[in-house]
Amino acid sequence: MAKLIDERHAAWEADLPLGDDAALWDYLSVLDQGSRLALLAHCLSFGINALHEKVNPYGTGISASGLTRRMAHADLVARAVDLDMLEAGWEPTVDGYLNRVPKARILEAVREAKGEGTAQLLDHLKKGEMASEAERLLKGSGWLPEVLRRVDLAARDGAAIAEGQGEDAGEPDDIDLPAFLTADLPDSAASMMAAE
Repeated sequence: MAKLIDERHAAWEADLPLGDDAALWDYLSVLDQGSRLALLAHCLSFGINALHEKVNPYGTGISASGLTRRMAHADLVARAVDLDMLEAGWEPTVDGYLNRVPKARILEAVREAKGEGTAQLLDHLKKGEMASEAERLLKGSGWLPEVLRRVDLAARDGAAIAEGQGEDAGEPDDIDLPAFLTADLPDSAASMMAAE
């Protein structure tokens, strides 16, 4: 990704008449709308930071209020461009997310998406096995890490579920057992275990 950004930057730098303000304004004024917006997006990308960092209690690095402000600005930008990470196709995979977070965070993700019972089925696994099972369990669930959730979409989805418009409020969720529990069972036995 960084290489692509550097290449894009070099291309714009080669095209722009830098050092001559009048020539630069003339160049910008004849750009088509798409090119102007592409240049604007490129320039703005250097000023937006949505990186969620650990707050350092000893005063070096980002402060808690700085992180809160940064994430609020990132959410505003996401709303302005109508960014929805689910619609963009993001899913928690082993390589892209689950192997990069601690086991406690993997369990928290499964708990949020599938419930406490399912999370407890994974808590004894080694991290690699846990990440693989979590990827399978979270696939298609719509779960996002908190830093990727837009505040307005999360509030809307929470309200829909509370009103019974989302998932069936009165129906118990089907338990999706981890593969290691159902690997040697015929399909009918696995579904009977899930029903219990």
